[in-house]
Amino acid sequence: MTTYKLHPAKLCGEIAAMPSKSDLHRLMIAAWLAGQDITSMPIISDDIAATRDCLLATDGVLNCRESGSTLRFLLPVMAALGRTVTFTGEGRLPERPLEPLLSLLRANGVKIQGDTLPLTISGQLQPGTYTLPGNISSQYITGLLFALPLLPGISKIVIDPDKPLESIGYVEMTLRTLRKFKVIIPRDIGYRRWQIAGRLHRNIYREVDDLTPEGDWSNAAFWLAAGVNVSGLDPSSAQPDSAIINLLQTCTSMDASQCPDLVPIMAVHAAAHYKHYEITNAARLRIKESDRLAAMVQNLTALGANVTEHPDGMTIRGATPLRGGVTVDSHGDHRIAMAMAIAVLHCRQPIALTNPEVVAKSYPDFWDDYVKCGGKYDVL
Repeated sequence: MTTYKLHPAKLCGEIAAMPSKSDLHRLMIAAWLAGQDITSMPIISDDIAATRDCLLATDGVLNCRESGSTLRFLLPVMAALGRTVTFTGEGRLPERPLEPLLSLLRANGVKIQGDTLPLTISGQLQPGTYTLPGNISSQYITGLLFALPLLPGISKIVIDPDKPLESIGYVEMTLRTLRKFKVIIPRDIGYRRWQIAGRLHRNIYREVDDLTPEGDWSNAAFWLAAGVNVSGLDPSSAQPDSAIINLLQTCTSMDASQCPDLVPIMAVHAAAHYKHYEITNAARLRIKESDRLAAMVQNLTALGANVTEHPDGMTIRGATPLRGGVTVDSHGDHRIAMAMAIAVLHCRQPIALTNPEVVAKSYPDFWDDYVKCGGKYDVL
């Protein structure tokens, strides 16, 4: 396993935003459902490669690698198409939850062998009412939004009123993608219920000319927190992580329910700039590529920050220089690795980071861009 020695430095300059992974997943799936050639679409990361390879697979085995988006989007899509396929995965993906999605698919005509990866689906998904709590992954809702228009009848998605929808921005991204491909799902005020006309109502995917994804706010957040300008970002984007602008400028606390991926970099920013900072509603981070709450508390504490872990968040008492001079673990998580690359900028001494290559999951060129902006590291 590789280790990088990261040195304190000051970053500056400008980086062009890379294509949005979240947007590209959605564009690629919709284009494939419209019968378009997806082989020329940009493969910006391991996760996007997983989605493309699953869509182009010819042997009935779909290896989602470590991509939760790929798995949760394509499970209902393949069920709606009546495909018999086996889903597999790598890393922590087999440990990540698939309920209540599997129960909904089973209740609506799909046969599923297994409850965790690998699992095999067969049969035909049927129109129906799909009720979900809003405090689980929005990826389940996105998968159903892609799949249900393919069915020969009207379906509904209903959000449990006692558990309102989190990560609304990601659902809105999906709805915008569907509209782009002429699949019209009426907008619901409050994101509580959608009625979805099936293909018998001409609600089918149509080809589009422009498959260019938006610039990525999620990865841009690391640069923006470090004072680097990022070009090519759409301020009107539905990407939830566009919230980074307001979080960096005005907040001394963070409700992570709508933008959980910003927690690692905001925890670093808070440790460097705020005497007291609360992060709440972040329990879902425990089932990401790592337990991101525990990983960030462990790493920031090792760097010298005063951090208290809570079941759904953390309290950070910062605004003093971090010590550094220790080895920290990426925990096999791309966002933890990138957060540590920014954390060292606020340290008195260098730090060692294990498994830094994990950034390839979402941002393979991260370390090249880091050096371009003034970052310094040695390979140990």
